Amino acid sequence: MEREYRPAEVERRWTGEWEQRQLFRARPEGGAEPFCMVIPPPNVTGDLHVGHVLVYTLHDIVARWRRMQGRDVLWLPGTDHAGIATQLVVERQLELEGLSREALGREAFEARVWQWKETYGGRITGALRRLGCSVDWSRERFTLDEGLSRAVRAVFVRLFREGLIYRDRAMVNWCPRCRTALSDLETIHEDVEGRLYTVRYPAAGGGGEGVRVATTRPETMFGDTAVAVHPADERFAGLVGRRVVVPLTTREVPIVADDFVDREFGTGAVKLTPAHDPNDFRASRRLGLPELVALDAAARMTEAAGAYAGLDRFVARERIVADLTAAGLLENVRPHPHAVGHCQRCSTMIEPLASTQWFVRIAPLAGPAIEAVERGRTRFIPPAWSKTYFEWMRNIHDWCISRQLWWGHRIPAWHCDRCASCDVAETAPAGCAACGGPLRQDDDVLDTWFSSALWPFSTLGWPAETADLRRYYPTSLLITGHDIIFFWVARMLMMGLRFRGDVPFHEVYIHGLVRDEHGQKMSKTKGNTVDPAELQQRYGTDAVRFTMAALAAPGNDIPLAPQRMEGYRAFANKLWNAARFVLLQVGDGAPGASRAPGPASRLPERWIRSRLQAAIDETARSLAEHRFDRAADTLYHFIWHEYCDWYIEMVKPRLREREGSSGAEARAVLLEVLERLLALLHPIMPFVTEEIWGKLPGARPALAVSAWPRSDPQRTDGEAERQVALIRELVVKVRSLRSECDLDPGRVVEVRVAGADAGQAALLAAERDWLEPLARATRVSAVAALREDLVAARGMLAGGLELAIPLAGLLDLELERARLEKELARVGGELDGRTRRLADAGFLTRAPADVVEKERRIERELRERKDRLEASLLRLRPGSAR
Repeated sequence: MEREYRPAEVERRWTGEWEQRQLFRARPEGGAEPFCMVIPPPNVTGDLHVGHVLVYTLHDIVARWRRMQGRDVLWLPGTDHAGIATQLVVERQLELEGLSREALGREAFEARVWQWKETYGGRITGALRRLGCSVDWSRERFTLDEGLSRAVRAVFVRLFREGLIYRDRAMVNWCPRCRTALSDLETIHEDVEGRLYTVRYPAAGGGGEGVRVATTRPETMFGDTAVAVHPADERFAGLVGRRVVVPLTTREVPIVADDFVDREFGTGAVKLTPAHDPNDFRASRRLGLPELVALDAAARMTEAAGAYAGLDRFVARERIVADLTAAGLLENVRPHPHAVGHCQRCSTMIEPLASTQWFVRIAPLAGPAIEAVERGRTRFIPPAWSKTYFEWMRNIHDWCISRQLWWGHRIPAWHCDRCASCDVAETAPAGCAACGGPLRQDDDVLDTWFSSALWPFSTLGWPAETADLRRYYPTSLLITGHDIIFFWVARMLMMGLRFRGDVPFHEVYIHGLVRDEHGQKMSKTKGNTVDPAELQQRYGTDAVRFTMAALAAPGNDIPLAPQRMEGYRAFANKLWNAARFVLLQVGDGAPGASRAPGPASRLPERWIRSRLQAAIDETARSLAEHRFDRAADTLYHFIWHEYCDWYIEMVKPRLREREGSSGAEARAVLLEVLERLLALLHPIMPFVTEEIWGKLPGARPALAVSAWPRSDPQRTDGEAERQVALIRELVVKVRSLRSECDLDPGRVVEVRVAGADAGQAALLAAERDWLEPLARATRVSAVAALREDLVAARGMLAGGLELAIPLAGLLDLELERARLEKELARVGGELDGRTRRLADAGFLTRAPADVVEKERRIERELRERKDRLEASLLRLRPGSAR
């Protein structure tokens, strides 16, 4: 093996090797039990971010583990066209070139987006390969592939014919920047510092003062068709039915009564603007009022605004307020903080807008999806997320599925301009069925989540009844973030049950979101985003993957600290160096795991096999429960601490024996355990483990398709674990006493143990060949009792055993006492100062909380240091207390 592990070189080689050998292809012909996952498809809008790295790492851990267990694993890859997001980034690119989609025309614009997809789709799949994702590339899908597009059309037509898709004029969230309708889920509500304007609407014909109306959006008054009051509000009892004039116009509107008016808001009278407010829209339907559009799709004033036509909504507001003031119609302006919807994609403030759109009638679909989770057919992990799912599903509204975009699945509806009929069909009709006239296809495309909702079965070939569909649906597991439970998980459940008669997946594991090391949400504005490719280059992909697994506690967000990756890079290097040491010892002809010896004769071998058995069981249990963090922790501690730091050190003295059974047994078990720990670690750290595996002696298949280590309860040896635990405690205590006495770590000492029974004394004697080197001891001996006059460093072990290191000849006792007394005086003085400061009420009141906490931490550390120095001084006195 090379002296140094070079991640980039290894990762590049194995990425190509795995794919070239087609190791990750599903093998339905093999007859193994299937295990299927579909990838949460990344959008073709750019490169992968750290959230992608988390979710795909967790998927890959499961895929590799199940494959090694002998399952027929299909992890199906693909990408999402991401209609609104992709169109937005391409439009921004066009703006830099001085172009627009309108200038290009629909066909040329779509061609331009396809070019973008080819570029970034390739970059995304390249990033998945570099991450080590063991997907079946032969089954890769894209949501605008012809097969998936056919599925989308089939679903739309069937739902339409069943009365579950309809077209209607309704109030929608409209993004003036993206020029499309948005669902409620795509609208982010943010608090803004608005204003509440009190405007006087003069009485028609000059009879009376009119009505004072409170509004946050005076620019929409040009769309007013009435003023509304509550029918029980006595202040307006005599005004209902009269008419007032819309300010800055000559247009008259009636005063009407409706229960939706909040008598406590503003003046108690509100303007009704049916085309620009959802409450007003519903009220206008009840009251039979017309709609009047004051703002267009770009949020500019329409001709209905007269002199303000063509102005941006916010520019118009300023001018309108100024003109109302000049006309004596603006009576009051006061601050009014309130939540306003913004586009999730571009952050533009949305406009409520009456518009003709396509909708899915959602209640009939939601019912079976609720029942499926209630009955456990699909299980949420952690279970608490099912409550979130139920809450949303039981308060669900019809889903607006049409988008005023050019990139996406065109709605399969054809309109006849001659007779105004509409024909919905999977393919274009020859002509209008009603009048025979020419047809034009609907301009709108479907919400991206409509096609994504079909992903678990459309990717398997539906609507055709394919072999893959019969074998791999329902899928086994979905791993995703809690932020898309409503966008995606719920909709997949609804569509899967409707069109396949079964849930799309049996389990949904919900992971947290990746945040920065301080727990803050990552954003370009904050400057705290990280580039996954850069992290992989700096720390190695295995270290990045291990970090994601180690931090993936169920339901918790993940604080991504670079120092964790630094530590796991060191872990990969530790494993590499340990494997290099083992291979130097065993050579090319040592027995592999398949030829491992029978029951071990020596304690270290019995112990490491028992600990390996515990690691096998705990890792498998953790992965089965989706406790990726616990699996990573188990393997980290077994490999670093038990195998590398202890077992290898235990057997080093015997490895010097080139002849004899004792050294041979140690070498065989070293290799046996290395083979199995590589297999256990492979799902999390595939590159370094595969590289080491390929260097082990003997012919063997790639680790990626080798067998998962088999559980063997007979290898569990509780007695060996208890005996080694005692010796490890002894060694650790000796090392601790050395440090406290400031002894040279390389200097050998004598160790005496008092209170040992016959069995413990025999154990210390039997294992002295590795115990004494680890303790750096000339001799470790069991004694009946420690002499009272012995000047020694003393400590206690479990079970009442007393440990002593005689200090005579190791230290100049007088000089050491002087040194400790001087240091004790210094620490005591500093501690007194800190204690006085913390007793000062003025300091505690004035100082920032973090400064006070720092002082308290330093005081604790000084007090602990003082206690240790006093204990060390006591050790230097003959017969002193421990």
